[in-house]
Amino acid sequence: MGHSMSQFKYSRIAAELKNKILSNVWCADERLPSIRKLSNEYQVSKISIQNAMHKLEANGLIKARSRSGYYVVAQEKKTLPPNNTKQNAPSLVTMPDIFHEIMARSAAFDIYPEGNVREPSSHIQTLNRHINRAMRQQAARNALYYGTPEGDFILRKQLSKHYRSRDLSISADDICITSGCQNSLFLALSSCCQPGDTVAIESPSFYGILQLLQILKLNVIEIPASFSDGLPTQALEKAAQQWHIKACIVTPNFATPTGACMPQSEKLALCHLAHKYAFTIIEDDIYGDLGFHFNTQPLKSVDHHHNVILCSSFSKSLSRDLRTGWIMGGKHHKAIVHLSMVNNLANNQAIQQGLAGFISEGHFRRHLMQYRQTLEKQQNELINVLRENWSVPFTYTTPSGGLALMVTFEQKVNCISVYQEAIKEGIIPAPGSLFSTHNAFRHSMRLSFVHEISGKRLIAIKRLGQLIQAHV
Repeated sequence: MGHSMSQFKYSRIAAELKNKILSNVWCADERLPSIRKLSNEYQVSKISIQNAMHKLEANGLIKARSRSGYYVVAQEKKTLPPNNTKQNAPSLVTMPDIFHEIMARSAAFDIYPEGNVREPSSHIQTLNRHINRAMRQQAARNALYYGTPEGDFILRKQLSKHYRSRDLSISADDICITSGCQNSLFLALSSCCQPGDTVAIESPSFYGILQLLQILKLNVIEIPASFSDGLPTQALEKAAQQWHIKACIVTPNFATPTGACMPQSEKLALCHLAHKYAFTIIEDDIYGDLGFHFNTQPLKSVDHHHNVILCSSFSKSLSRDLRTGWIMGGKHHKAIVHLSMVNNLANNQAIQQGLAGFISEGHFRRHLMQYRQTLEKQQNELINVLRENWSVPFTYTTPSGGLALMVTFEQKVNCISVYQEAIKEGIIPAPGSLFSTHNAFRHSMRLSFVHEISGKRLIAIKRLGQLIQAHV
């Protein structure tokens, strides 16, 4: 217990110092305060500060100089490149075939799906036991009756309790269980938009959202987003003055592909804009539980006019296989429940009952604590492997949570061509073009740190670097 507590301390301090470096509180080549000074400032032991420094050094953010202390590394100022894409007029979406290829190969967050998959954690095994128990105990009833359209009440109650830890007070009655976040997003869009309406999205944006917009025949306007701070409300307001925006889809916490996180001031400003211009915000909160060192606040927690529909699921935070999500529809709740019933009738009861028990006994909370540490470690490992093995100059994002980061090449590498070569060898990067409707980000790719970078995946990452080099 003492070990994990001290590990948490130094990880938290490392995260705070990293934020100061990335936001230029300390500039390139500037000397950091001494170990003793930082130890006094943070009220922790010198060893905790020393461990935090080692972590930052492993990330390439600082460098030790003999008898002089630690200094900020200059080149790291390039890790958050600007988003230079232009804002286009609203248009219908056409998605490339690559999206279907990637999904067909189960490679959405895995660069090398043929690599080894580690044994499930003890928490996943516990979850399976809870689900199996629910299947046995309720077998006859579950076989003969559908669940309610809103979903299992105890699971909704547990979700309501879970969101309180993230500063969102929501009643179980205001939550509807769905068959995953994609289903939640579909219900959200269907409840507040008609074909031909205009929807604003951040750019780059999750390709699953682009697919939905295409199917629902909605016009999309892409708002160029910051790779670190996400959707800029100033640019969104300019678009809202020019076009009638019906909805805005946003991932405020650890958006894919960049891992961007909206500052609190921008979250408040976005909710204000939704009220001012009478549009609905559809919040994709799927990565919201995956902050390495802090709980993120959902947009919905600062929504005083009930304009936010929150969508999420357990697929990124717990297991892809559950296919259990939820939606908090606010003023659209009744219409969403009706739509869900028409589209889906009901969801698997045993899985919902098993999940409810799993969360209520504290297993989900413990799983998240462990999983966040694993993800941060794997992000550091991925960055180190890229820096040591890729010879083509590149910049990258360093999110403080989520599952992925975005790499952008300074020399104009065509990542679609790289993808087409890599896929012949079973290596599947996610080209940046997937995350936009206008062929933007073609010199970028998303890389995930969901899996450990070792064995065949390590070989695949190194080989990908060689293929990129060949395209320069």
